[in-house]
Amino acid sequence: MLTVFGSVALDTTRTPFETRERILGGAATYASISASFFAPVSLIGVIGNDFPTSYYKMLADRLDLAGLVTSNDKKTFFYDSSFDYDLSHRTTNITELNAIENFEPPVPSEYVDSRFVYLANNDPDQNIKIIDKFKKPELIVCDTIEFWIENKRDAVIRMIQKTHGVVINDQEARLLCNTSNLVKCGKQLLSYGPKFIIIKKGEHGVLFFFKDNIIPIPGYPLESVVDPTGAGDSFAGGFMGYLVSNRTSGDFLHDLTLMKESILMGSVMGTFAIEAFGTDRLFEINKMNILNRFDLYRKMLSI
Repeated sequence: MLTVFGSVALDTTRTPFETRERILGGAATYASISASFFAPVSLIGVIGNDFPTSYYKMLADRLDLAGLVTSNDKKTFFYDSSFDYDLSHRTTNITELNAIENFEPPVPSEYVDSRFVYLANNDPDQNIKIIDKFKKPELIVCDTIEFWIENKRDAVIRMIQKTHGVVINDQEARLLCNTSNLVKCGKQLLSYGPKFIIIKKGEHGVLFFFKDNIIPIPGYPLESVVDPTGAGDSFAGGFMGYLVSNRTSGDFLHDLTLMKESILMGSVMGTFAIEAFGTDRLFEINKMNILNRFDLYRKMLSI
């Protein structure tokens, strides 16, 4: 079982072409849905009293929600943002933590034996607490965002020290490591203890740091981009789901070919996410759509 912990949100997303208000979002939401195409996924998070029943049903059709708590006296985490004309730069307008603020994440008894854990963008102190509630996970991977780096940098580093891998975008890596050079960022993050680092560069792909290897992997060339929200979280979910479902041994973290293939699948899932607003596209696609794009991507890169 893959357990995902993080934010389930209501998002208002504004582009120069269209605005959608209070749509289903959140880092854990995108990651969980993406991963669910490859492995059973359990979700730990919190929603508020304003969370639409229709959204809950959508999640329940895909995920185990025993760990999703409803706060009856608070609203759901809310994020309002605007993209510029080329859809490559986002400005945060409003961040309302609401139910996730000071949330003490419970781990249902049926989740404590989870072998694989993904900590989506969330309060690093909460992530640290929840790590210790699992018995013996074989793989713990985390992400973070500027908000936590700026407000809880030391906690972000402590969280990274407890993981096997980090998925982070280039802007966040530079902010956390206080350097503009991404190679230096990757090496610095590895020095904290993880076995691998993936630095996402949007449409330009990723930099993969693994032992002594630094591997650049180009992004998938996508013609239609509607809403870049959730691309990175969908990448992480696709990466985790593919990795844990295709492992062949207990030493799978040393399988360079599998790791690279998992990154390609993560990239594929990220491209689907941005073809529509919010999570809409992830609920529309099927496994065949995914595998066809994955095969095309591999042929492009000769991997």
